[in-house]
Amino acid sequence: MIHQYKNNGFNIVLDVNSGSVHVVDDLVYDIIEVYERENKESIVNMMLAKYEGTEYCRKDIEEAIEEIEQLKEDGSLFTEDIYKDYIMDFKKRKTAVKALCLHIAHDCNLACRYCFADEGEYKGDKGMMSFEIGKQALDFLIANSGNRRNLEVDFFGGEPLMNFDVVKQLVRYGREQEKIHNKNFRFTLTTNGVLLNDDIMEFINEEMANVVLSVDGRKNVHDWMRPTRNGKGSYDLIMPKFQKLAESRGQKNYYVRGTFTHHNLDFADDVLHLADLGFEQISVEPVVAADDKEYAIKESDIQQVFDEYDKLAKALIEREKNGKGVNFFHFMIDLSGGPCVAKRLSGCGSGTEYLAVTPWGDLYPCHQFVGQEEFLMGNVFDGVKKTDIRDEFKLCNVYAKSKCKECFARFYCSGGCAANSYNFTGAINGTYDVGCELQKKRIECAIMMKAAKAQ
Repeated sequence: MIHQYKNNGFNIVLDVNSGSVHVVDDLVYDIIEVYERENKESIVNMMLAKYEGTEYCRKDIEEAIEEIEQLKEDGSLFTEDIYKDYIMDFKKRKTAVKALCLHIAHDCNLACRYCFADEGEYKGDKGMMSFEIGKQALDFLIANSGNRRNLEVDFFGGEPLMNFDVVKQLVRYGREQEKIHNKNFRFTLTTNGVLLNDDIMEFINEEMANVVLSVDGRKNVHDWMRPTRNGKGSYDLIMPKFQKLAESRGQKNYYVRGTFTHHNLDFADDVLHLADLGFEQISVEPVVAADDKEYAIKESDIQQVFDEYDKLAKALIEREKNGKGVNFFHFMIDLSGGPCVAKRLSGCGSGTEYLAVTPWGDLYPCHQFVGQEEFLMGNVFDGVKKTDIRDEFKLCNVYAKSKCKECFARFYCSGGCAANSYNFTGAINGTYDVGCELQKKRIECAIMMKAAKAQ
């Protein structure tokens, strides 16, 4: 499969199955477009007619065809899909749990308008995870991790700093268990910043491998979507703390993570605003919401979002040239290797390698399924009891989704988010169409930026 597109003056050809990227001139680009359906003489005549009066002659066209044939022979153009048979064994594969999302607090001190977690309550009751439940969750992770040494635990909410004493106790317990079981815990934390102080920052810097700082960008955008419980804006309260924390971590191992909505389709300005404030690790992502929500990204917004991604990509290229580069999460792409085959085909591992734990110890496939009782898999004391749910998630892959099979982006997005698919189609192997279109555009921009950097 070949995907061709033009962006920012580059003619880009992606060989989907090999992952090879070619930046070519107009002639080669046009020949590749017809190569598989026309014979050589027909291609020559087509190109002679198209480029009549230009510098290209028959010899140039024939040499371009030979170059394309050599690339095909070398296995970097028009390659076959070698993965579709591999996927048949996915349900049989043994999986080990390697990551938990601990819902340390089902409560929040903000009232974000777009919150999928119902302001931290996840369609249920407020509650804080006890140390005993958290301890059992870590024990469950260790017991079900097989021979994996590196384990990940994300402290999530709601707002986890509302239960910070338990966070500290669990980190301490985890460090003790590392030595006993020859494991290594990678702890992370997501926070809205309201309760951040110097003591908490010191602990985060000592113990958290990564921290996600929730902020939507410009003050007016952030304050509208992320007010406090009394309706006031939270930007002025959190921003100085976030800047201090990012600097204290050497501008590494964190993200400022925002959400853009229908109200700020000019989100490139939010990304650049955060960059101008000194943040070097930035993620601003599209809201996922049903069409009846006034802030939802709708099909009619897609072209404007596309234009904004193009604008942002060009701006980030210029910043890089001027020594002010930042990492924008959705434009980060590895063209040299990337994840293993299983990861490329099946994504995040939700429901199999990655599980979410509620404050009461219930297990769900991931944080976005929490509160949907049909996805309750078990608990940290008894383990996974509904293995049929786990088996269903094992088969969640790019070949199980009809729209993914012919999509150029499938090995980069790994089929997208199962929760989004379920919420929009009623099946984890469905596709969230708006999200797919935006994902494809981001991948195109990311590849173009690699091409620009290689110049």
